[in-house]
Amino acid sequence: MSAAGQTTASTKPAAEASAPVLEAIGLTISVRGEEGEREVVSDLSFSLARGETLCIAGESGSGKSMTSLAIMGLLPQPAAHLSKGSIRFGNLDLSNLPESQMRRIRGDRIAMIFQEPMTSLNPVLSIGRQIMEAIEVHTPMSRREARRRAIDALKSVRIPDAERRLDNYPHELSGGMRQRVMIAMALALKPDILIADEPTTALDVTVQGEVLELLRDLQRETGTSLILITHDMGVVAEMADRVIIMRNGRMVEEGKAVDIFASPQTDYTRELLAAVPRMRVGAEARQAPEDPQASAGVPAPVATVRGLQVRFDLHGGFFGRVDRRVHAVESVSFSIARDETLSLVGESGCGKSTTAKAIAGLVPYSGDIAIDGRSLHGLSAAERNAVRRDVQMIFQDPYASLDPRMRVGDLVAEPLLIHRIGSREERRNQVASLFERVGLSADQMDRYPHEFSGGQRQRICIARALALKPKLIIADESVSALDVSVQARVLKLLKDLQREFGVAYLFISHDMAVVENISDRVAVMYLGQIVEMGTRDQVFSNPRHPYTRRLIEAVPVPDPKLRRTHFARLDREIPSAVRQVGDPPPLLHLHDAGGGHLVAQ
Repeated sequence: MSAAGQTTASTKPAAEASAPVLEAIGLTISVRGEEGEREVVSDLSFSLARGETLCIAGESGSGKSMTSLAIMGLLPQPAAHLSKGSIRFGNLDLSNLPESQMRRIRGDRIAMIFQEPMTSLNPVLSIGRQIMEAIEVHTPMSRREARRRAIDALKSVRIPDAERRLDNYPHELSGGMRQRVMIAMALALKPDILIADEPTTALDVTVQGEVLELLRDLQRETGTSLILITHDMGVVAEMADRVIIMRNGRMVEEGKAVDIFASPQTDYTRELLAAVPRMRVGAEARQAPEDPQASAGVPAPVATVRGLQVRFDLHGGFFGRVDRRVHAVESVSFSIARDETLSLVGESGCGKSTTAKAIAGLVPYSGDIAIDGRSLHGLSAAERNAVRRDVQMIFQDPYASLDPRMRVGDLVAEPLLIHRIGSREERRNQVASLFERVGLSADQMDRYPHEFSGGQRQRICIARALALKPKLIIADESVSALDVSVQARVLKLLKDLQREFGVAYLFISHDMAVVENISDRVAVMYLGQIVEMGTRDQVFSNPRHPYTRRLIEAVPVPDPKLRRTHFARLDREIPSAVRQVGDPPPLLHLHDAGGGHLVAQ
């Protein structure tokens, strides 16, 4: 082996400025299945320059993540393997490197940030222990020095009170904080290349902005090359120097980010960009309804929520008494009219999903909820079950919402069976009609959930929600996990179905661009309370509350020419909703800012 092939982590030779840091040459990855071997990445070639940000974009199944795993030497063998081509890192061919040498490079010279930090971090070890182990594996040093390096790493990603945070466990941190810990761990050894695989997909828009800005700052400080893998074209526009568009394992287009967005060369790229929801574009086509409070002759609302409160007890102390409570929802009030979409927006933990579950009767609450003018208080089990026909939910993860052992036709028919509606033949005919209505075919009814794509599974969930002809559908982050093109199709389907059936939607999301394009009215939640509520145009054109303005400013702009030099940054974490028993929450009071635009004081 050459001297270059024996390079260890301690030497880290500087690459020539003109030489690429990484090259993939004819990269082909194959997987073995029941029907033999098939290629999931085919003949992929690209290079990465020092200090460059290369974005690999495309829909799920395009081969993005498999490419990153191949670079890291982490392909799930023996099911997947590199069948052709090579990956060159300086003078090293990573595709032929023994695992003993790859371990020296992995984490030290080439580091990776995975999509879900909670599954990447060990739940039984403190974050300090995990960062210190990553450092000690590659750089022999004393425990005291490793601890100092770990503290410096946390400070570099702007985690406040870094020394105290070392002793925290992953579950004690927010999603944004956990992702920052992953970045700190990846950058602690100042790698030549950082691969970030969907690092912001599960994050709120403000936390996403902070993480992206952090990556850019650290890249400028260290000169690290960045491979960013994402299906979010807004993130691509904000971050990329160059872009690779992949589809079905093949590169369909490559070029500078400004060129790709300004003049895409392939139909697929044009379709991908056209599907990106844009702020203040397209929303104008949907006229907001008149304010129900100011308009005469408006029918009674489908759902009315007054003074909703949801709290969860926490036990502590020697006798396990209730000493604290999670104030998940506090004094929330709103109404939703027929054929109206009210969106609840806010960051994780603000109380959006808990509000939805209370309306659906899935969590205990105080206050009053009325469906079609009928209060849910004091109803018998049979009466409550009848009311539930009018309220259906679409959840975030369509696969987790569908029993994998049941055929999808039976899953859609199940609500009809539970409520004893129709004969077996009538139910099957109704399900067939629903399948056709959501863009599926009746001959797919006998398949199982795993035989469908994510977008198709979500359509099945929508068909099931429509089976009982509800008056209100609660869509809880129902498109956040979908690729942008699939997301656009599902949103269009929801709008079409609303026009056809007159159903009201409570649409829950942290994606402000999506919210603007589907909503009639918007309610912004913070720490369990509504801080601003109004028509879509009121909230997005003239946001009155600082928190609303921060949410809107943090939305990525899908145009590299309008790239921001500064992202919205959280100076501190959102305060905890946990309070000691007897301590009242800080209640916010909404006042009329004009025309039904309500803002917290």
